[in-house]
Amino acid sequence: MNLLDVQDLVVEFPGRRGTLRALDGISFSIAPGEILGVVGESGAGKSLTGASIIGLLEPPGRIASGQIVLEGQRIDNLSADRMRHIRGRKIGAIFQDPLTSLNPLYTIGRQLVETIQAHLPVSAAEARQRAIGLLEDTGIPAPAQRIDHYPHQFSGGMRQRVMIAMALTTEPELLIADEPTTALDVTVQAQILALLQEIRRDTGTALVLITHDLAVVSEVTDHIVVMRAGECVERGPVESIFSDPQHPYTQALLDAVPRIDDEIGDLRSLTTTGGRP
Repeated sequence: MNLLDVQDLVVEFPGRRGTLRALDGISFSIAPGEILGVVGESGAGKSLTGASIIGLLEPPGRIASGQIVLEGQRIDNLSADRMRHIRGRKIGAIFQDPLTSLNPLYTIGRQLVETIQAHLPVSAAEARQRAIGLLEDTGIPAPAQRIDHYPHQFSGGMRQRVMIAMALTTEPELLIADEPTTALDVTVQAQILALLQEIRRDTGTALVLITHDLAVVSEVTDHIVVMRAGECVERGPVESIFSDPQHPYTQALLDAVPRIDDEIGDLRSLTTTGGRP
């Protein structure tokens, strides 16, 4: 059985001039322990898809039709309280900029301990020890000391490791990672991607990796969903997508990736590849 099934998902934003359909019939699934890459350019609907899965769709956005099923249970129609419980226990989230998710006035330890105690019946001392262990597992040096530091005392890569630790506090079965390496330099990107692969290997946690970077998905994902203008234009195993793309938009994305051995030439637009303008 699949861990997650997204079936014909439609998300709309009502407005004074009518209703905007931001996602139109998105469907994909992810198996336990699988890494699924969701790729596309800015505005394709990638982050909106992730927000819909974890129940953080900003009003007035709403799921107009379709279903999101986690472990056989439909979750798109749950109350805010029940969805908050699932988001804490079964689904973890990692966002692009940790500074928007971490409270600058609280130490890292306080934020981790509060998150752990919100979802697990443990004492403050037990939660602190668990938090130190998570920081160690995610590669934070001297975690017993760094746990009492504030977010601004960490580098960008270390803050992202803290966010990963935060997402793992309740041992979720699914992680939604929305552009987790975009703001990092190439070396740190590689370290974070290696960490995510290590987590998958050690815990069996499945991962939805949302990114615009095809190089990222080629390295770590098992399957790929290609999105454009709120639609899923292609999906399949990473090998087949890269070796034999079927949709002109996918081909255009691949053509836009620079290669050392390529001759200098003009980039092909979607109109010249037969794609939808």
